[in-house]
This record gives sequence, structure tokens and C-alpha cells, in this order.
Amino acid sequence: MTAAKKRLTVKDLLAEANASVKALSPAEALQLLPRDDHVFVDLRDPRELDREGRIDGAFHAPRGMLEFWIDPESPYHKKVFAEAKTFVFFCAGGWRSALAAKLAHDMGIERVAHLEGGFSAWKKAELPHVAGKPKA
Repeated sequence: MTAAKKRLTVKDLLAEANASVKALSPAEALQLLPRDDHVFVDLRDPRELDREGRIDGAFHAPRGMLEFWIDPESPYHKKVFAEAKTFVFFCAGGWRSALAAKLAHDMGIERVAHLEGGFSAWKKAELPHVAGKPKA
């Protein structure tokens, strides 16, 4: 009889991702934003962008489509992911982006990082962004 496979938790997955992917503070990320060799990838749902705002110039790739957009053999592939650039992933709080950055690296994108604390940390640091329109 074989031993039962340990069931992974989100905590396990995040620990693994954070151990293998560089996390950038908002201040570090801000220094990279204007560089042509970096692409900021916003993973948030369109409703989050509308409500919370966005980082001007970031490429929007909803988390649910990421694998399909990265894979060059997918009919949904986005050419931006074939560029020789560093991809800085971010979400609202840094969890989805840590997992997405690791996934992107596992899929062959060599240079990845994620924004520690996500867009919430970016806004808290009062860094430039396009304001959202919260619902009344």
C-alpha cells in the first residue's frame, strides 16, 4: 500500500512561490515601471480595476487566462509574453501574483517578479496610479 499524497494548501503553494520568485517592494517596483525592458502585468478582475484603479501602462491579463496567454501553442497566446523582458506580476494583495509569477517561470518565462503586497501596497505607499470609481 502506498502512502497517501500530502494535500497542498494555499499556504504551501505561497511559501513555495515566494521561495522561488523575487518579491519587489512598491518602491523597488516604481523604479522599474518606466523601463522598456519590464512589463507590469495586472492580474486583477476587471471589476477590481474599475473599483480600485490601476497602474498606468500595466498590461491587463486576468488571472484565469494567464496560462493560455503565456503558452505560444495556445490559440489565445498574447505576443507580449514572448518578449525578452522581465514580467512584474501584481494583484490586489500579492498572493495571486506570487503564484502567477511562479507559474509563468515554470512555463518558460525566465525573468519574473511580483509586487509584494500587490496594488493595495502600491496605493498605500501613495505611488502614482489611475484612480478607480468605487460604487456608491
